[in-house]
Amino acid sequence: MRILHIGDIVGKPGRDIVRTALYGLRRREGLSLIIANAENACGGSGLTPAAYRELIDCGVDAITMGDHIYRRKELFQTLQQQNNIVKPANYPKSAPGKEFVIVEAAGGIRVAVISIMGRVFMRPVDCPWEAIDRVLATIPASVKIRCVDFHAEATSDKQVMGRYLDGRVSSVLGTHTHVATADEQIYKGGTAFQCDLGMTGPHESIIGRNIERVTETTTTFRPTQFDVARDDVRLNGSIVDVNPETGKATSIRRIQIREDEAKALAAEYPKNASG
Repeated sequence: MRILHIGDIVGKPGRDIVRTALYGLRRREGLSLIIANAENACGGSGLTPAAYRELIDCGVDAITMGDHIYRRKELFQTLQQQNNIVKPANYPKSAPGKEFVIVEAAGGIRVAVISIMGRVFMRPVDCPWEAIDRVLATIPASVKIRCVDFHAEATSDKQVMGRYLDGRVSSVLGTHTHVATADEQIYKGGTAFQCDLGMTGPHESIIGRNIERVTETTTTFRPTQFDVARDDVRLNGSIVDVNPETGKATSIRRIQIREDEAKALAAEYPKNASG
């Protein structure tokens, strides 16, 4: 089966290109499941219930989050009630949300989706290694495919997690830095790995934000509003092929969809077409 993992969706431009491209991308690539990180999907920070519903309605099957998960407190109820969105599993038990979810892919195959947050250069959280061990022990053995979003800053941290989980999960794919890395690979134990999936949003920017605003604050210390940029919007992610009987990954491939390709996909695969 084939799973698309979408890197951090940033603001309305990120949501728009996902909405434009996703149906055609699912058809063209024969995707069985689509997982997206959406912690920056509203104004560049957080997720609202309306934006959650927008992403689900356009074809995202499961949503992972990260350190901005609670920027919009109106999302708390969605996190508690819905079975296709997860919090970082190394957040406190009392924090709103689920430590993992099991979603159904095409053909009725069940897939576990897990989010873990790193600690190097990040806010203090519980031990990610202990948390992932606890979660994996909870997931039924019959659920062979297990996808981990490791939301972390340091590439070394991400590589440690990938090696730590090799052979125990189908994929360990990094998010948070908004810069796609060229280290996609399949480890010896059958786990697909990549340090960062990259950003789905405006690339004429500083990791999704207005260049002039970020530059001014960085160089002068004068505070500004880091508005979401608008131009050169791209969808970044990776497609992982997994053997459903073993849960082992067999291939991983980076993808990048620009606006013109997204529009071409929408034209080639119209949603209202018969068949």
